[in-house]
Amino acid sequence: MANRAAVEIDQLFDELDQLLKNPDVGAELAQGGVNVSLAMTLADGVRAYLHGDKARAVADLGTATEEIAARMARSSSRGGPAS
Repeated sequence: MANRAAVEIDQLFDELDQLLKNPDVGAELAQGGVNVSLAMTLADGVRAYLHGDKARAVADLGTATEEIAARMARSSSRGGPAS
């Protein structure tokens, strides 16, 4: 990947990281059932993939999607929303 593109991608994901760390944003996302830590892990996985680090991308994306699926399964068995 061209150096300029890599820098721009990193800047974008750094901004997303800061946004997700904002307590107000986190609270709003949580109301919609979004777990911020999982969202950050997913973003890290996408960043890794865009940088060509497929092993890390698979690890991060796999971990997050497995956890989301597990939370959905637990939630549906209790009748509540997953986070």
